[in-house]
Amino acid sequence: MTLRFDKLGVVIAAIVAYAAFLAPFATFRANRIVPGQARPILEALPPTLGMLLLAIVIAGGIVALLKTPLTLRLAASVIALTALAILVGTAGGFLTPAGNTFARVAPASGFWLLIFAFTLLLADVLTRLNLSPSARVGALVVAVLAIAALLISGSWDSLSILKEYASRADSFWAEGSKHITLALGSLAAAVMVGLPLGILCHRVEPLRAGVLNVLNIIQTVPSIALFGLLIAPLGWVAVHVPGAAAIGIRGIGTAPAFVALFLYSLLPVVANTVVGLAGVPRAANDAARGMGMTDRQRLFDVEFPLAFPVILTGIRIVLVQNIGLATIAALIGGGGFGVFVFQGVGQTAMDLVLLGALPTVALAFTAAIILDAVIEMTASKRRVETA
Repeated sequence: MTLRFDKLGVVIAAIVAYAAFLAPFATFRANRIVPGQARPILEALPPTLGMLLLAIVIAGGIVALLKTPLTLRLAASVIALTALAILVGTAGGFLTPAGNTFARVAPASGFWLLIFAFTLLLADVLTRLNLSPSARVGALVVAVLAIAALLISGSWDSLSILKEYASRADSFWAEGSKHITLALGSLAAAVMVGLPLGILCHRVEPLRAGVLNVLNIIQTVPSIALFGLLIAPLGWVAVHVPGAAAIGIRGIGTAPAFVALFLYSLLPVVANTVVGLAGVPRAANDAARGMGMTDRQRLFDVEFPLAFPVILTGIRIVLVQNIGLATIAALIGGGGFGVFVFQGVGQTAMDLVLLGALPTVALAFTAAIILDAVIEMTASKRRVETA
């Protein structure tokens, strides 16, 4: 019998082999700052569990390498990811000396590579299964609940990132609230301004090129530079405009971060509104005119509903973009998860960097999956209605 290899599986199997046998699984440090000691799987875990994890990841790599049924590939990826998530917490407890509150145990490159490899396998399987939007959201909910269960159970409490969280719990949630407020608030403002502006650009063609060119120029300005450019004018407003300082407008802090994110958000919203409205079939507009509908009625009852999936795509781009860019706001006192990222960089504490980076990635990933599902469901509904 001839063995057939999966092209993506070859890459996944190579990553698994390197991560399992050559890369360290966990890093032990005597405290949060000193250099760590790398430990492979068999040294980071009790012997029985170490051999079990090796067997699981090797079996998963073989399943990925060969052309196997999708159900088997799905099972292999889920089992491997579950084992890795549970046993990395076990490694923390195993490597930390009893009663030692200063030692730090962190997942090392081998763990992250294994997570990446089996997540890639899982994503490939889910793509091939062509799941419905609701099924994808359901899978996301299951994953979130599983992670929440591990956090609540205390299985990861011995890991260094959770120790960093334990000493900053109140600050973590306060900065998380600021991060979400910046991302969602700037998105809401951009939608309120960008939708009417996009409709205007669609209706008034001479205005379109000028507006989109200006927004394109803003989009090319680096985020830190734009934050810096806004400090002086907003500082002037805070000093010279009565009541501005009282509502939080100042040269540094949330105000310049909010304005910068708002400006970055305008181009996707305006451009997608223009493209969406331009893509409305002429026949639909002609039929609406034949029915005696006014321009306003055609816009809100015909054009806008048909263009909505494209507009929603622009909103999705903005939300994911803003969740990431809000991290930079910490550099000018705007708060958010970037506070931990930059504190960690300054203290050479990678666990503190991860405390800010991982929630940001998780928020962006979750927002992308949910909005992708909403876009697909909306587009399918419009196709059914127009059929």
